[in-house]
Amino acid sequence: MSALIVITNAPDRDVALKIARALVERKLAACVNILAECTSVYRWQGRLETAAEVPLLIKTRAAIYPEVEAAIRSLHPYELPEIVAVPIERGLPDYLEWLGAATVTEIG
Repeated sequence: MSALIVITNAPDRDVALKIARALVERKLAACVNILAECTSVYRWQGRLETAAEVPLLIKTRAAIYPEVEAAIRSLHPYELPEIVAVPIERGLPDYLEWLGAATVTEIG
């Protein structure tokens, strides 16, 4: 099984929790870490912006990434949310086995 950490940022803890719960309830993620608020500095529509955001680390299977991305987009209030996936190259075998068992094996 190939696993990913999907990273996104929410505008506040309520949205972060809503996304996290939905992903875990639907078995699209084994676990979602909601981190402490951070400050993001970025360029948007030609302007320099600064915003408080809440990062999420989403542990999932690579095979269901399209469904994870679609779920985040449907729940996220941003016009263009950050959604990036980083492959998990190595990990504790028992943890990766749990991650696989906690997520759906395929959609449809």
